[in-house]
Amino acid sequence: MGDVITIGVDLAKSVFQVHGVDAEGVVVVRRQLRRGQMLPFFEKLPPCLVGMEACATAHHWGREIERLGHRVRLMPPRYVKAYVKIQKNDAADAEAICEAVTRPTMRFVELKTCEQQSILVLHRTRQLFVRQRTTLINAIRAHLAEFGIVAPIGRNGVEKLLETIGDGQDARIPDVARSCLEALAMQLHLANRQILEADRRVLAWHRSNEASRRLDRIPGIGPLIATALVASVPNPQAFKSGRDLAAWIGLVPKQNSSGGKERLGGITKHGNRYLRTLLTIGALSVIRYAETHGTAHRPWLARLLERRPAKVAAVALANKIARMAWAVMARGEAYREPGVQIA
Repeated sequence: MGDVITIGVDLAKSVFQVHGVDAEGVVVVRRQLRRGQMLPFFEKLPPCLVGMEACATAHHWGREIERLGHRVRLMPPRYVKAYVKIQKNDAADAEAICEAVTRPTMRFVELKTCEQQSILVLHRTRQLFVRQRTTLINAIRAHLAEFGIVAPIGRNGVEKLLETIGDGQDARIPDVARSCLEALAMQLHLANRQILEADRRVLAWHRSNEASRRLDRIPGIGPLIATALVASVPNPQAFKSGRDLAAWIGLVPKQNSSGGKERLGGITKHGNRYLRTLLTIGALSVIRYAETHGTAHRPWLARLLERRPAKVAAVALANKIARMAWAVMARGEAYREPGVQIA
C-alpha cells in the first residue's frame, strides 16, 4: 500500500467524508472528518489530487486546500452521479468523486476567487431585491383592486397607487387596509433604494475591472451582464470555444439524435440560468434598437428577423453574444463593430 495520490471529498456542513487511493488504485483512507479536522488532515498529506463536487462551500474549501499545496478539481454533481456504484450514502459519494476526478474526459469547474464570489453575492442580493419589489407591487395592486382602485401597468401606474395610499382623505380605503398598504409602500421604497445601491456597487466594480469594461462594448452587454460574466467565468480558456461557453450557459438546442438523424429541440436551459436570462434580455434590447434604427450593419440579424419571431431571434442572438464575449475574454481583445454593408 503506497501513499495517497487521489482523494475524493464529499462536502457537508459539519461531517465530511474522504476517500483516498494510491497509485495502484488501492484504498488508503476512508474516514469521516469533522469540520475542524479538514485542514489539519490535508496539512499532513503529501501533495495530491483532490476532487470535490461543485456545490455550496466548494470554492471556499478548494481555495483553502490549494493553499496547502494540493491540486483541487471541482466537478458538476450530475457528472459524478454515474460513478456511484451502490446506493447513495456519504462513503459511496466520496468513492465516486475519487473515481470521477481521474477520468480524462471529465469536465471541471474552475475555482473562483473571493473577489469573484463577492460580486456574485452582490448580483444575487440585487436579484433578491428585484423579486421582492415585484412581489410588493403585485400585492399592492391586488389589495387596492379589492376596493375598486386600479392603475395602468408600469412605473407610472405604481406611483399613482402610492399617491392614493398616501392620501388620507381618500375614503375608498378603510383605515385598517390603509395601515397595511402603507407598510407595504414603505417596504417598496426600501427595496428601490437597495436596488439603486446595488446598481451603484456593480457600476463601481465594473469601472475598476478591465475585462468588464471591454465586454461592455459588445452590443447587448452592459455593466450588469459584463460583471456577471467576469465573475462567473474565472478562466475563459477552460472553454475550447465560444460555442462551449454558450452550451454551458444553456443557449444551444437540445439534441435527441440517433442513427445519423439529427433532431434538435428548444434550448437545453442547462448551466447558468442567471446569465442566460441576462443575455436574452440584452439580445431583446438589441432587437428593439434594430427595429427602430435599422439593421444595415447587422445583416445576419435582419435575415433572422425576417423568418423568425423576435423572441426566437433573441435566443439566437444571445448565443451569438455569448460567443463574442468568450472571444473578448479569452483573447484579451476589444470588440470590433462590423462595418456597414452597402447594397
